[in-house]
Amino acid sequence: MRHIRLLAATGTAVTALALTACGTAGGTRDEGASRPTTPAASAEKAASGKAAAETSQAATGGRTGNGRPVARTHAPDARPSASPTARGTRTGTAGGSVVLCNGANTTVTAQPLARPLNHLLITVKNTGGKTCELPYYPVLRFDQMQWVPQADRDTQPQAVVSLAPGESGYAGVLLSSADGSGTGGMTARKLTVGFQGLTPNSSGGPSATPSLPAKGVYYDSSLKVTYWQQDLDAIAGW
Repeated sequence: MRHIRLLAATGTAVTALALTACGTAGGTRDEGASRPTTPAASAEKAASGKAAAETSQAATGGRTGNGRPVARTHAPDARPSASPTARGTRTGTAGGSVVLCNGANTTVTAQPLARPLNHLLITVKNTGGKTCELPYYPVLRFDQMQWVPQADRDTQPQAVVSLAPGESGYAGVLLSSADGSGTGGMTARKLTVGFQGLTPNSSGGPSATPSLPAKGVYYDSSLKVTYWQQDLDAIAGW
């Protein structure tokens, strides 16, 4: 009888241990375990890191992760520096400032040419004490003409004409077409020669009024001029 009670007690203990083990396996939670990372979260994190890297590279002019260059965008006020000519200052070969040639420091003559026909030669001589420059081309006005003759761009020199004291510069004028194709022809008895500044169509100073022949000169809509030239030979056949 005592043996039977011992076996029963043992069986009860085994059953209790089994129940306890089952409770631990099914009801215990591991708080220290990390949660798995979802694909969406990984993609979001990677995109955020890439954007930060590209922002840093853009600030330094670097490259993105795929090798494409990133332009600088943090200097909106950056502008190319102006050239000395654009600022209106130039330096001569002797280190002094160079002035513009105009009616105040030159003498200007206008001479009709026998060859080529219907042409006028304008000569500008530097009568001042400093080297002067002749930018672009002369701005001509016959009598009260309301339009400005255009320049032949094929005659534009490679450098600005520069005249030392006593030297001369030249420009040619086509007064009228040889084949009579020009229109609005008339005879002018007064010529005003304007000088340009360092930028196109700006004023270079006082104009000049060279004398014309007493009979005047005939011109029509074909009227055009050359750029200022250092050498007369440059427009001899124009």
